[in-house]
Amino acid sequence: MAATWKDYIALTKPRVISLLLFTTLATMFVAADAQHHVTIGLFLAVALGGYAAAGAANAFNMVYDRDIDGRMHRTSGRPTVTRQIPTPQALLFAVTLTIGSFLLLWCAANLLTATMAMAGLLFYVLVYTMLLKRRTWHNIVIGGAAGSFPPLVGYAAVANHLTPFAWYLFALIFVWTPVHFWALALLLKEDYASAGIPMLPVVRGDRATVIQITGYTILTLLTSLAPFWMKQAGWLYLGGTLVLDGLLLVYCARLFRRTERKEAAALFHYSMLYLALLFLLMALDKLLRL
Repeated sequence: MAATWKDYIALTKPRVISLLLFTTLATMFVAADAQHHVTIGLFLAVALGGYAAAGAANAFNMVYDRDIDGRMHRTSGRPTVTRQIPTPQALLFAVTLTIGSFLLLWCAANLLTATMAMAGLLFYVLVYTMLLKRRTWHNIVIGGAAGSFPPLVGYAAVANHLTPFAWYLFALIFVWTPVHFWALALLLKEDYASAGIPMLPVVRGDRATVIQITGYTILTLLTSLAPFWMKQAGWLYLGGTLVLDGLLLVYCARLFRRTERKEAAALFHYSMLYLALLFLLMALDKLLRL
């Protein structure tokens, strides 16, 4: 049976992309000021170009990981595993998305935006997927930098330069990623073990993973407050962030006390909402202060 458009959409991992694309678009409003505005055309172009770049990275990932994906229950139905989409066609699709996203972001925004999107793509494919994922439990810590590029894309699209605050947004997602991903890894430990992937719960155990999650949670909480002290956000952001931080700490504490699937799942799902609301708060706070 020939591949459908739904199979090609599946190659891009839309559920994975949605959160980081949201941080890209929210950051556009964070970067806006009296001289730099977010137009509808620019917003839509960055949304499409950002999705295409991230989708290309995920498609390359599926092609490279099709052998281990076939040994994991969660990923065994991917079109690269079932051969619904043959490898040459999947690669052609990924290359097309890569070139198309770069050209779109360059023409609709600027070269810096296109370069940041390309840097995130290459880091995810070359560093995380090909170099780290199968070799070390540090894969998600170092490789998490790939998912930290979206705010740089959004900021560059509006301002056409990157300030220290733009790099702070990169750092915020970087320290948040282990909290989010290791909570998921606790849920998928058996899957990762069967595929021979050295995720932290597989090689060090659940307790060591929870201790690492706790450390990165504290680091995330401290980092989340920086915009207020940097005078890049006001009281709306501070108040909302303190509430979000308090809830994140509660979910982490529950997992620390009881390392069970229910607690890991709760932290995993809340961590996604946490990051989305944090960036939404930042954008709303900036718009109200313009």
